Amino acid sequence: MNLDTLIASCKKGDRKAQEQLYRTYAGTLFGLCLKYSRNHTEAEDNLHDSFMTIYDKIGQYKSKGSFEGWMKRVTINTVLQKYRKQEYLSLISENHKEVVEVEEEKYELNLQTLLKYIQELPNKYRLTFNLYVLDGHTHKEISEMLGTSEGTSKSNLARARSILKEKIKKQHIHIAKTSKA
Repeated sequence: MNLDTLIASCKKGDRKAQEQLYRTYAGTLFGLCLKYSRNHTEAEDNLHDSFMTIYDKIGQYKSKGSFEGWMKRVTINTVLQKYRKQEYLSLISENHKEVVEVEEEKYELNLQTLLKYIQELPNKYRLTFNLYVLDGHTHKEISEMLGTSEGTSKSNLARARSILKEKIKKQHIHIAKTSKA
């Protein structure tokens, strides 16, 4: 079944078409959910919620632009809306400014470890970091998506980077001490 036929069948509520859509895109969207979630289980829940939203809103897709891109936007919005409802995105005062100076050192870090560190960030920092660094959104866009100010977005990004740098430094120091023993 080609993509246009699959979409048309999903718009009619065809369960087999929905299942095929899921099988086709679950891997891609799960990777996206994993990026925005604290752990594997939460990512699975977010994937499920996202597909329910996709099935519910597929009638709004007007065949303009990439269907996969549309599904990714729906997925990100579904995850962000879930966090907003759970009030994980508490605001930081715009007067709160933190300047962190870290000497520039290069550390080797595997992708799995980096993803683990990103997932361990508090929600407001993880979401801002992912939207800005990994997805390329501006602070203005992030503030609109998360319902915060641009200043809060900038502050959350700075704090996320600071936390990640500290975790990476600690791991590097731990590895250096272990290898000397």
